[in-house]
Amino acid sequence: MIDKKLWALLLLTFSPFLSAQEWHGTVLGFEPPPEPILGDRYGLRESLADNGFTYNLGYLNEIGWNGGGGYNHDSHVAYIDQFALTFNQDLSRWSGIPDARIEANIVNRNHNDDLTTRRVQDPRANMNDLTQESWCGQSITRLGWLTFARSFDDRRMTWRIGMMNKVQTFDQIIPCDFQMLSQCGGKSANSLTWNNWNVHTWGTTLEYRLNPVVTLKGGVMEQNPDAASRQHAWSASTRGSKGVLLPVEIEARPLIKGLPGAYNLGVLFTNAPQRDLYRGHAGGAGARDPEGYQKHHRTWFLYAGLNQQLTQHQQDTSRGLSTSFSMSLADPRTNYMHSVYAASLRYRGLSDARPEDWIGIGLTWTEGSKQYARNQREMNQISGVSDYNDVAYHPVPGDSLRGEFYYRFRPVSWLELQPGLQYWHHPAGISRTQDAWVTELKTVVTF
Repeated sequence: MIDKKLWALLLLTFSPFLSAQEWHGTVLGFEPPPEPILGDRYGLRESLADNGFTYNLGYLNEIGWNGGGGYNHDSHVAYIDQFALTFNQDLSRWSGIPDARIEANIVNRNHNDDLTTRRVQDPRANMNDLTQESWCGQSITRLGWLTFARSFDDRRMTWRIGMMNKVQTFDQIIPCDFQMLSQCGGKSANSLTWNNWNVHTWGTTLEYRLNPVVTLKGGVMEQNPDAASRQHAWSASTRGSKGVLLPVEIEARPLIKGLPGAYNLGVLFTNAPQRDLYRGHAGGAGARDPEGYQKHHRTWFLYAGLNQQLTQHQQDTSRGLSTSFSMSLADPRTNYMHSVYAASLRYRGLSDARPEDWIGIGLTWTEGSKQYARNQREMNQISGVSDYNDVAYHPVPGDSLRGEFYYRFRPVSWLELQPGLQYWHHPAGISRTQDAWVTELKTVVTF
């Protein structure tokens, strides 16, 4: 049972937002699935749904072209794409268990061609963003998740267990509409200890809905650095695991002056060993790896965000302006992205002629870890390299700023075309790298 004092505090905090009005998240980016290109498939989709099987099948491609600047000025058009199948099988009708279901996700990614690593940033530096958020460093078909879920307490509590991904439960208040990674969803992936979207690890999570607005979330998940490797794509093995992740999140979805919003605050702890970013760190006589870096067995990560509708077009709840903000703060000893802040504005249905079109603009600021920068300077001193153009030079990262603007239109229900423009100031945080302009095109097809 939840402590009565905690319940009273949460109720007092969010009671001004409680409302009998219905929460519509369309302007926030939570759109219902569009009519697919293949329709009902001669009644097949409806027949499957009647037997508790529902699914979504989609295609995505993302193109980036370096219009100017960056580390490598040679022109290049980078292309990646993916097919994603997500489905649920209702088990409650046969088992009698409330809301019992099997959930699964399979993703096929192709064309390992990312503009960030090929042109925009110094390849000797760690990435702190991507021009194409769906790039994963390999062409592969893999299992994203396969879990069992059910509800308790009159559907106020949801329990999930199996080979899972964090996006099933955590940090789901901001959509992934921008093509730049730092503007795609929240900032929980910046912890570098778990993965986005199509990578699974073992775990179990609980969600408890305190009231129509506030939900508490928690879990225990495997921390496995090998989870994204090719050999783990369909594996149920825990080989490579280093410890456990303990995520805790509070999410609120209130109505403020009749307009919907989504807010969250999450903390992630892990007991898996993490390497200190500075080899000369002298904080105790802890264990060190073969390269002399100290290991930390307890690290933390914090993330938060908001997504709030600001205006509504006349009486149409599906059109209007919204704003989002997300941030992350990491243990500076072990994470080279110490803090990341992203803000955006979106408008759905700018004109009466195009009520389903979107326009968006976003900015991201990343503060690099001073511990990591200190290590890079020391590595250069040890090797005696001071020339930035020397291949043996270790670039010293600092802060960086990125921006993106897009317009998304839907010529037919099943097709979305989204051209856009990105600006990169100090790519990867390296001031010696020229600012870059990237032209983008994102295409989504729903089957």
